[in-house]
Amino acid sequence: MKKAVIYTARGDGGETSLVRGERVCKDDARVEAYGTMDELCAHVALLQSEIPSSGPAAAMLCDVQKRLFSIAAFLADTAPCVASPIDEHTLVALERIIDALEASLPRLNGFLLPSTVKAAAVANVCRTVCRRAERRIVTLHRASRQPQMLLAYMNRLSDYFFLLSRELSGGDEKKWEKPCE
Repeated sequence: MKKAVIYTARGDGGETSLVRGERVCKDDARVEAYGTMDELCAHVALLQSEIPSSGPAAAMLCDVQKRLFSIAAFLADTAPCVASPIDEHTLVALERIIDALEASLPRLNGFLLPSTVKAAAVANVCRTVCRRAERRIVTLHRASRQPQMLLAYMNRLSDYFFLLSRELSGGDEKKWEKPCE
């Protein structure tokens, strides 16, 4: 049996293949969108390594990671008939988790600096990469309509990461105050 190699040299000229074999530039809006999803998925894995492997956050992050991979695969496919990986049920379920998490935290009055608690800091990195992924999908959306549920899910997911970072900080939250001029 011949060993598979990781390199093919097909991308050496700055192009890559989409799911159905179409060749595009590596900085194409579609590649930027699914590539950022891949990056977010890796950050979620890092966050998973920083929290206990049992409990609601661990289960949620496992689900999120699977959804991110599905979203990336969806974004890498140009076929208009491919069903969205996010439906209304998924969005509503995420909103319920966000509502419960928010209800368990102290009311927020102002902006917070990211926590120095490592797990909370990693959750904040997930939040910022999620926001970038959302922006990349919006860019793609202008050129090639993307499902509204997908845009809404990414928007809510960044809110989830923010609240999770607050929970993981264990109360070690520092409010941002405008520096003296």
